[in-house]
Amino acid sequence: MNLNSKRNHDNEDHWLSVSDLMAGLMMVFLFIAISLMRDAMIERDKIKDVAVAYQENQVSIYESLIEEFQKDLDKWNADIDDETLTFTFKSPDTLFDDGDTEIKNEYKMILNDFFPRYLKIVYNFQNSINEIRIEGHTSSKWNTKTSLDDAYFKNMKLSQGRTRSVLNYIYNLNEVQKNKDWIKNKTAAVGFSSSKLIYKNGKEDTDASKRVSFRVITNSDIQIRKILEM
Repeated sequence: MNLNSKRNHDNEDHWLSVSDLMAGLMMVFLFIAISLMRDAMIERDKIKDVAVAYQENQVSIYESLIEEFQKDLDKWNADIDDETLTFTFKSPDTLFDDGDTEIKNEYKMILNDFFPRYLKIVYNFQNSINEIRIEGHTSSKWNTKTSLDDAYFKNMKLSQGRTRSVLNYIYNLNEVQKNKDWIKNKTAAVGFSSSKLIYKNGKEDTDASKRVSFRVITNSDIQIRKILEM
């Protein structure tokens, strides 16, 4: 074999070995990519399963509340939001006197009927519930001599006082005493002042803004973390 032939042969061996190396690396990268895609698909399917379960659970809670209270909603001027699972009492004249935190007798009668039944429903879903939140809302008004900022904080104190009054009342109902510890651990009273006003035709609806709600807060975020850690 002459010198030129030997050099050509060595070059061919060199390029063959580089080609083999590149082919091997491509296979490695391909396996890595497939593995990563598989892991991503598994995580996606897990999240999808949680989302489906969460949606089904939301629907189940909502349907249970509707089935129980459908006939009472008009009578109480109340509604149930299917997305936030919020049960709202919308008659301010029935709930409290203006500027007062003491529950009116008419609202006490409603709570006597409403809360034991409500508690029975949400307790059936206790494993998926993080909190039952009693939410108090006011209009933005106070009086003509009060600035908007002062009115906001006065209404904050008012809304907080009202939700505490509601919580204190339902907590001491005879019908719920066996679930008193669960109520204590799961129920919060929150005042939002005028931060979540209701508008009609672009203007604040002062009467509609004055309301009290019972909202179910699910633990879907906790369930998502648990599944992703599996």
